[in-house]
Amino acid sequence: MRVLIIADDLLTRAGLASLLNPHVDVIGQIPITQTLTDDLSIYRPDVVIYDAGYDLQLDGLASLVDLPLVVLLPDAESVLKVMTVLNGTVYALLHREATALWILQALDTVNEGLMVFDPALMEPLITRTELFVEPLLEHLTPRELEVLQYLAQGLANKTIAQILGISPNTVKFHINAIFSKLNVQSRTEAVVRATQLGLIIL
Repeated sequence: MRVLIIADDLLTRAGLASLLNPHVDVIGQIPITQTLTDDLSIYRPDVVIYDAGYDLQLDGLASLVDLPLVVLLPDAESVLKVMTVLNGTVYALLHREATALWILQALDTVNEGLMVFDPALMEPLITRTELFVEPLLEHLTPRELEVLQYLAQGLANKTIAQILGISPNTVKFHINAIFSKLNVQSRTEAVVRATQLGLIIL
């Protein structure tokens, strides 16, 4: 697995490389710059580790949406902001203090096309949304429920399209409809709300 580390802090880049080097091929360590697209064409990584820092540097994420990502975040409050940027991307969200084992497992998981969420980051989000669950104004269609179930399994759009025998654009259309009917803005919010409504069982 070819892993590219992106972080503004030099010590963070060096620390991550030291943790991972015995286990994966760290092909580069670069800061968050305006030329990330060019850097990706040079390094051609399988997976990217993106450290958002304590000041939540998200400017570079838009350049990485076509790659599996492991994003390191400072706190739970940053989760929704990141998920909005990465909508439709295969990614892992971990705390910046995650252990090497967690990061390595996340790298393997996103490289296989699945998503990973650190429970410590997701718990506040789930707790807040459990306080009150509004009923649906419009019911989901059978196809939308099917797509929703695959979203809950962490599958990427392309994988869902292959399973259902439809195009990725059609999958994206269904996901947008699901988001609209559930009144959410991200996959994780959709899964949380659908679980509360009894539409899916995790």
